[in-house]
Amino acid sequence: MKILIGKKIKVYGVVQGVGFRPFVYRLAKRYGLKGWVLNTSSSVEIEVEGEEKNVEKFITDLQSKFPPIARIEKIEVEDSLLNNYQDFLIKESKEDLGYQLISPDIAVCKDCLRELFDPKDRRYRYPFINCTNCGPRFTIIKDIPYDRKNTTMAKFKMCQDCEVEYNDPLDRRFHAQPNACPVCGPKLWIEGIESEDPIKETIKLLKEGAIVAIKGLGGFHLACSATNSIAVKLLRERKRRRYKPFAVMMKDIDTVKRYCYVSQEEENLLDSPQSPIVLLRIKNLGDISEEVAPNNNYLGVMLPYTPLHHILLREADIPLVMTSGNLSEEPICQDNEEALDRLRGIADYFLLNDRDIYSRYDDSVVFALKDKLQIIRRARGYAPSPIKLPFKVRQTLACGGELKNTFCLTKDNYGFISQHIGDLENIETLEHFINTVGLYKRLFRIEPEVIACDMHPDYLSTRYALQFEGTLPVVMVQHHYAHIVSCMAENGITEPVIGIAFDGSGYGLDGNIWGGEVLISDYDSFIRKAHLEYLPMPGGELAIRKPYRLAIGYLYATFGTVPKLLSLDRISEEEIKIIKEQIEKRINTPFTSSMGRLFDAVSSILGVCNEATYEGQPAIELEMAIKDNNSEECYTWEIEKDNDTFIVKVKPLFEGLLDDIGNVPNSHISIKFHNTIARIIVNLSTLIREETKINTVVLSGGCFQNRVLLEKSLELLEGEKFKIHIHSNIPCNDGGISLGQAIVGGRVGS
Repeated sequence: MKILIGKKIKVYGVVQGVGFRPFVYRLAKRYGLKGWVLNTSSSVEIEVEGEEKNVEKFITDLQSKFPPIARIEKIEVEDSLLNNYQDFLIKESKEDLGYQLISPDIAVCKDCLRELFDPKDRRYRYPFINCTNCGPRFTIIKDIPYDRKNTTMAKFKMCQDCEVEYNDPLDRRFHAQPNACPVCGPKLWIEGIESEDPIKETIKLLKEGAIVAIKGLGGFHLACSATNSIAVKLLRERKRRRYKPFAVMMKDIDTVKRYCYVSQEEENLLDSPQSPIVLLRIKNLGDISEEVAPNNNYLGVMLPYTPLHHILLREADIPLVMTSGNLSEEPICQDNEEALDRLRGIADYFLLNDRDIYSRYDDSVVFALKDKLQIIRRARGYAPSPIKLPFKVRQTLACGGELKNTFCLTKDNYGFISQHIGDLENIETLEHFINTVGLYKRLFRIEPEVIACDMHPDYLSTRYALQFEGTLPVVMVQHHYAHIVSCMAENGITEPVIGIAFDGSGYGLDGNIWGGEVLISDYDSFIRKAHLEYLPMPGGELAIRKPYRLAIGYLYATFGTVPKLLSLDRISEEEIKIIKEQIEKRINTPFTSSMGRLFDAVSSILGVCNEATYEGQPAIELEMAIKDNNSEECYTWEIEKDNDTFIVKVKPLFEGLLDDIGNVPNSHISIKFHNTIARIIVNLSTLIREETKINTVVLSGGCFQNRVLLEKSLELLEGEKFKIHIHSNIPCNDGGISLGQAIVGGRVGS
């Protein structure tokens, strides 16, 4: 006798806009089940009835065979009465008070690529081809549920052929909200140029040395031939970006391997649905201009991830510079009119389209460390996927830092970290920040009960947060504590840790600038257990832009004099005298324990980089100076104890370094310096473990973007049997601190 049962099922996670309902439909048909499936604002709801064994198989497959870009967080199943359904249907979406996880934009899938390059297909060379398994998501969503009417595709009425696909549950374009074709969908054109084939015309212009602004998924790229040094130099001049490396797009993996070393993990990242920029070690630049990545051993490479990119790269058959469509320090351009206005003096031509972008979305930047993902900039492909927290937190808005800003909103046990917003140093980026906060609050149905921010009073993010004082609790979170908590939360750590927070700068509890910190941390408090000794920053922010001022300041504070160094020869005696007076009289000379500034000072002392044209340049070029990182040599250092705090004294380090200058190459001095910092980390961790019995070490802060330092530190800590945690899915730099702020603020506000 057949036993018939009914079940009501709710599925939570990334289950809308990813082909989940047609998957459910096909599964129900396979097992002969009746009922329905629909989207709500918070979940996918299903009701099925049929033979008991088939319902059980259905539920098992539901949890194990879902579409590749779906992500199931939770499934609720309960018994239901039999309703004697006659068929299985996909019902209209319904709105409720809940929220859902939203898929990031993802690269065009292999099925769409086959159609794109098939001359017999009706979407042949159509630059907006997509299906349920690929294409724009987050950048076109205005609200949930994720239906076409709530996206920027609402203005495009589907033709009959597209309607048939859209309404067929067995078609892979069933309810693909951006579904379109050349008859009914978005169009391309080059502003000011009449052309039957804008893509071919664009390729011609690029090969002739032009700079073209190209509208993409989440904003504009500025593109030029990576093999044309004149074009690349011109782009640098116009964009005001003297030395910071440009990203390059190449047509396929084989092309990438001609120029760069590519591990299996790096290949997987390049070819993943996220399709980020991957930092790869250069093998041979070949015909790529040295102007693309000056003074760098790595090239930021990405593969085509939109149909337009694939057509451009395949038919141009040259690597293209693809850099963010903005002037330095401004947010990426989003709209056609905005691009025509803001990029007019940078781009020669504009390849535009009429599919609107609702949210700006930069390319993500990553690298692979021993087969583990390390995110430097988290945006396209990764945001707005949340970080799962080890506990529930009150609904909190954390406003992040100033540089590499992200914000974070929390709800239940999720931390929704925004895409990369940028450096909050101008009104345009602040507007982007405010608009994106509004979007996330709307999409995830969050109304903050607490506001968290950095302690620095001059950050625009802090000023924004302080507007809420008197209305909501505002919790100011120390910068390096936020770094450590963010890494703890990402790794699900619940016990106290030894937190190593090394970065450029953060406002300290004592009014000084911190940045070389070792904290004993849990989620409720921290103790500053060790730090780099305080050293002067003559000129404050000016010393960051001109690291020779740090070099002079550090040497003078350490030795009472400034040694004669070739690297400082071009600095006038008058300026050196002024710097000394600034230090002696404490005129605009804050003191800092920053590890990042120590890297800057050493870079200048060696003559590697005396002026920084982009954030982190001196430290990056110091790392790039290393030719062989197999050396174990290091300099000496001292650790003093002041009450219960360990202080690292750098005089012996500088003495050894000065002895080496002129006698051994900079490449060897650099690796010795990196080894020294890694050994200091282990030395401090060991001393603190002896006192506290804590054996878990967390590494966070922008200094750990440095591969050599990170690898050396991990190797030495592992050798001492520490349990070590690092970042992976959020940046170790200031792009990750909003998560730490949100957790601390949410707990304080509880």
